[in-house]
Amino acid sequence: MKHNAFMTILLLSMFVVTQLIGLYVINSDPFNIATNVKGEVQIIENPAVSFVQPPEIEQESDFGFYFTSIVIAFIFSIIILFLLTKFKVDFILRIWFFVVVAIALDLSLTAILPEIIHSINPLIYYAIPIILAVPLAFIKIFKRNFLVHNLTELLIYPGIATIFVAILNFWSILILLLLISAYDIWAVWHSGIMQRMARYQIDKLKVFSGFFVPYLSKKVRMQIKKMKKAKIKNKKIKVNIAILGGGDVVFPIITAGVIFKTASVNLPFGLIFNGGLIPALFVIAGATLGLALLFIFSEKKKFYPAMPFITAGILLGLILSYFLS
Repeated sequence: MKHNAFMTILLLSMFVVTQLIGLYVINSDPFNIATNVKGEVQIIENPAVSFVQPPEIEQESDFGFYFTSIVIAFIFSIIILFLLTKFKVDFILRIWFFVVVAIALDLSLTAILPEIIHSINPLIYYAIPIILAVPLAFIKIFKRNFLVHNLTELLIYPGIATIFVAILNFWSILILLLLISAYDIWAVWHSGIMQRMARYQIDKLKVFSGFFVPYLSKKVRMQIKKMKKAKIKNKKIKVNIAILGGGDVVFPIITAGVIFKTASVNLPFGLIFNGGLIPALFVIAGATLGLALLFIFSEKKKFYPAMPFITAGILLGLILSYFLS
């Protein structure tokens, strides 16, 4: 097992909680507001987040176009991130992370905020999320507070997922999962680029895009007790780190969100897959199972690509949901 039982359960718990928050945020739809206009409930666009409003899908072929756009944007993002990391342009990287975190938090907080506040005072409704998001993003990126870092992670990925769920369908998210899994295998086991970028984020930027939990092993805790008894000071102590990358968290949320929003899909051989809440929960359960098996069977001091295991779990969850729901 890569981490002890407590840390494994803690990471899995944070993963599951983020997935469930993701479903809630996606269902709440921060981009639109239900408001009362002359006695009738109408859905209007939220002007506070209009700058990240996802495009509307007018026909089925649009999904293919946006899927291609996402893949190209992902490739360019990786290249830019790699170059900024290679040339150690720390300030630009921090600003990049700050902007992304602030926007994602703003979206999630908007979704969580009760819409009744909008009917009382729209200005307050628009202002509260950004007033909370900007300071939290600043503390997370520039002050490195352990508690703020992990608590904000619970809201960042649901916010990011809402943008992509609107422009992906059943087939495009499955293909995207396979592509990301293949990239993850190459980046971790072949090129090692993932490890280098993670180390750079942690050691130099003091920022990590994902859950980050330092802990002491049982052996080290025993050493500390002996040092206290012997009154030994200024001795270096080895701290273990349990991490879970942001991509490993956000893609299952996007998948669950797409399945949640999907009415039905025509499969080969005349089969029909029905989406909804139950299949989305199967996706989350499958992703959690895949991640749990990775944690249990992985070895200490070795790096593993999580997405292939998570994707396999998601596919298993979809298959089970088809036959059981």
